[in-house]
Formats: sequence, structure tokens, C-alpha cells
Amino acid sequence: MLQTERGYMARSAATQALYDEGLRQHMLRVYNYMASGLLLTGAVAVAFFSSGWFYAVAQTPLIWLVMLSPLAFVLVLSFGINRLSTFAAQAVFWAFAAAMGLSLASIFAVYTGTSIARVFFITAATFAAVSLYGYTTKADLSKFGTFLFMGLIGIVIASVVNLFLGSSALQFAISVIGVLVFTGLTAYDTQRIKETYDENYGGEAVGKLAIMGALTLYLDFINLFQMLLSLLGNRNNE
Repeated sequence: MLQTERGYMARSAATQALYDEGLRQHMLRVYNYMASGLLLTGAVAVAFFSSGWFYAVAQTPLIWLVMLSPLAFVLVLSFGINRLSTFAAQAVFWAFAAAMGLSLASIFAVYTGTSIARVFFITAATFAAVSLYGYTTKADLSKFGTFLFMGLIGIVIASVVNLFLGSSALQFAISVIGVLVFTGLTAYDTQRIKETYDENYGGEAVGKLAIMGALTLYLDFINLFQMLLSLLGNRNNE
């Protein structure tokens, strides 16, 4: 039985109404943070690429800093969230979204702008449908957590290996499996965000939980977008 279901049974009707409203407001904050982060990422990516600075940086070792810096912000939020104030956590999240924009500017050098826009809307529609399922379903998705995590580890390992092999067939397989894994993770993480709210209902940490939930769903969206772009995107040289 889900944690949220146990909580539901333990609350009176009046208390449940307050809880439901609090949950809706919490999920709205999560989605607002995520959407704002994606908007900032897109704006930074377009500006960085259009300015011509991307190609200048790409020819220097600074490109590694640009590509890896988002990971540093993720680690700060993941392991330091309890020591950060809500304001500081927000600042780190926005800095992460901007850093991701710098990193993702590279897709404009590879894919056409039209195909990037098309795949973005496909990703948005897929994400919205799957996240809605994760929010509304009564099924316990936690049983899929281990499977999805193993799939994620497999994708990371295969991607590192393919950096050296450069196999188009392996990249295709990674992208297909990646779409399945990140689609599943979107539903799983949405449900987990609900459960985390239930576990911390009435606590002071709910504000920071919204930021962490937004970060989780943001990463699901970005990875799903990149996997779909690899499958459906039109390259500039085609």
C-alpha cells in the first residue's frame, strides 16, 4: 500500500481536504520551478549559441567545464539540501538551469532548429501525459524503481563505452532504451514526489522538497528530450 494511501486513511475528511489542497499547491510549485528552469535553460542555450561564443569555447579546454558544470550543481543540491536555506537552494537550482543551457547549446550545432522545436513539443506532450499518470494512478510504481535505476546505470555505462566506440547502432539502442527508462522514471518520480510530501506534511522542509522535486522532473525531461532528439532529430549536415 502506498504511503499516501495510508495517510489518507488516517486523516479525517476536513483534514484530508486541507491535505489535498496543500498537495495541489506543492505539485504546482514543483511544476512551476521545473518549467521556469526549462525556460531559463532554453534561453541561455539559444543566447550562448547565437552569440558565437559556443564555437570559441568549444575549441578550448573550457568546453569540459561547460559540459560538466551542471553535475556540480546537482551534487550540491543532492547532498547539501539540508544545509541550504530555501533561498540558497533556489539560487543553486537557477544556476544549474543556466549551466545546463550552456551545456545544451551544442545541440544547435548538430540538429536543425526545426527538429529541435518539434522534438521539444513531443517531449513536453509525452512528459505531461506520463507525469499525469504518475500523479493520478493508484498503482504502486515503487516496485519498478530498482528496474528503472538499473536501466539508468546501464545507459550511463553504455554511453561512456560508446564515447570510445562511436557505434551508431549502440547509440540507437541507448536512445530507445533511454526513452523507455526516462518515461518510466517520470511516472515513478512524480508518484515519489507525492509520497515525499505526505511523509513531510506540515513540516518546514516542504519548500526545499519542491525544489528537489523540480530538479528530479527537470532531469527526467531533459534526458527524455535528448534521447528523443537522438532518434527523431534532423542533423544539420543531412
